[in-house]
Amino acid sequence: MEIPPILIGKGAQRQSLLPRFGNRHGLITGATGTGKTVTLQVLAEGFSAIGVPVFLADVKGDLSGLSQPITPHPKIDERLEKIGIPDFAPTAWPMVYWDLFGKKGHPIRTTVSEMGPVLLANLMELNDTQEGVLSIAFRVADEEGLLLLDLEDLQSLLRFVAENASELSRQYGNISQASVAAIQRRLLVLEDQGAEEFFGEPALELADLLRVDPGGRGVINALAADTLIHNPRLYATFLLWLLSELFEELREVGDPDKPKLVFFFDEAHLLFDHAPKALLEKVEQVVRLIRSKGVGVFFVTHNPLDIPDAVLGQLGNRIQHALRAYTPREQKAVRAAAETFRANPDLDVEEAITQLGVGEALVSTLQEKGVPGIVDRCLIRPPTSRIGPATEAEFNEVRNRSPVGMRYDKPLDRESAAEVLQARAEKIAKELEKSSEPSDKPSKRQSTRQSTRKSNRQTPSEAMVKSTLRSMGSLLGRELMRGLLGVLKRAR
Repeated sequence: MEIPPILIGKGAQRQSLLPRFGNRHGLITGATGTGKTVTLQVLAEGFSAIGVPVFLADVKGDLSGLSQPITPHPKIDERLEKIGIPDFAPTAWPMVYWDLFGKKGHPIRTTVSEMGPVLLANLMELNDTQEGVLSIAFRVADEEGLLLLDLEDLQSLLRFVAENASELSRQYGNISQASVAAIQRRLLVLEDQGAEEFFGEPALELADLLRVDPGGRGVINALAADTLIHNPRLYATFLLWLLSELFEELREVGDPDKPKLVFFFDEAHLLFDHAPKALLEKVEQVVRLIRSKGVGVFFVTHNPLDIPDAVLGQLGNRIQHALRAYTPREQKAVRAAAETFRANPDLDVEEAITQLGVGEALVSTLQEKGVPGIVDRCLIRPPTSRIGPATEAEFNEVRNRSPVGMRYDKPLDRESAAEVLQARAEKIAKELEKSSEPSDKPSKRQSTRQSTRKSNRQTPSEAMVKSTLRSMGSLLGRELMRGLLGVLKRAR
């Protein structure tokens, strides 16, 4: 059966998004209060209706209402009549609520190993030298077979690296105590911000984001981000990690009839603010390549200038809400937005951008053969779900019947790097204590050996390092590989 297009709104003619171009990415822009969230909601409903799972960040707490049908209202009826939607029906959509902190949804966790040194370095705002030391620590953990599950494991590993810096430097390059100490301090800051809740097990299984309900509708996964947004780096790093995980794990599908998943990145400017050039280049790579995995990414932000040109050029479906043009930068943003659309001879795009009302937008989507459509000034269709948040009782009802709650709501704590390194240290300490105990009647030869041993005895750190270096490369049998963003590639 032919998959129906997703109706966005109507201007001179009806404007729709063709599902087969949903993985060509998109951009939703506009000033605060112009209707971006409702447009996101309309698109999320449209993708869910054709069986495409959705992941979105609920920055303002409004999108939990997708789980509840909209209440009829005269203004809704008026807009339906103008657009021409005779079969409108209030609808509750299948949802799963998520929360990095586990309060407003199921906890989302990943392990430190899966996050990788590149994203962690960006999260902790490390300089190049400190990032290099962190990468060495990850290399030691990989070759030693040490599981880095949570921040406690990483702290234990950093202590081990600091204690044995001189020996490890001979193999991996200079490791300064100052750099290790700086990383440890940044980890304490992360813990104070609540980031330790994000690291641990059970780690998120991507298959749980790709669910459809028994009726064939794609499940809408909403991340509660109203608290998370106050830590912009953690917010942006998490979403970038999730994108990179999708890229690493999903198989190539080419150009499917519809996406496998659509990902809405609200407040997208946070991803690019203060990000180093190397990370920006990798973001561009992921955005460019992930479409072949069937994943569509829609960036939601205030104006097109928030998105780097290299990324902006890959966003084929565009919806522009009103922009204000009071300052030189705002005027530049209006011109930039106007220039990105395919010209309409009957519409002054630059002027229209400043005159759009709430719920109006300039729309251009990819048409046949992937050609951008002529821009049109449209009324955005009303969503069929509630505009606004679900009540606490409604939220609890949705969460209680969630298909994934039993898997994620209870944390796991298995043996990992912290326990392994602690056990090694205790074993070495016991062996040294035992070897240093004097016998009742030592012979002259034994006394000589003990005297010599006392002056040349290894410290616990020296013994641990020698044991480590002897076993490097033998515990795993192979070196673990990391992907584009330093994320661990899971063995298939």
